[in-house]
Amino acid sequence: MASLHLKRTDSSNADFRLLVTELDKDLKIRDGEEHDFYHQFNHIVNIKHVVVAYENEKAVGCGAIKSFSAGCMEVKRMYVQPDSRGKGIASVILTELENWAREMGIKKCVLETGIKQPEAISLYKRNGYHIIPNFGQYENAENSVCFEKLI
Repeated sequence: MASLHLKRTDSSNADFRLLVTELDKDLKIRDGEEHDFYHQFNHIVNIKHVVVAYENEKAVGCGAIKSFSAGCMEVKRMYVQPDSRGKGIASVILTELENWAREMGIKKCVLETGIKQPEAISLYKRNGYHIIPNFGQYENAENSVCFEKLI
């Protein structure tokens, strides 16, 4: 892997915002008619815990965590640019988010992804996440898969 550097920041970071724009374009294609339902839960305003991955000084991936419940963070907005995939960057970002959560005294992370995102499902399973019943707004969403991990 080329030189990889992680930056802890927040949702005001310009590189994060650009990567999220790319993520949303990808999800719009994958989710099709259901995109608007999922998109409403993915606003990035005021997210205080964002990690951006830089490969040779170029922003290539991101992820975020936000408060979900007492002692629990929700993983959001995980994305790696297509030409940087297959190098383990998403796992590095996810591990950094978990480390940051642990530093804040958090004991568990949860997340939602879609059945039309098999790469994401594989990523979370590889990193020790377990499928749980769909939570909150995803409870009756047939194309959602929810995960959790004790950290």
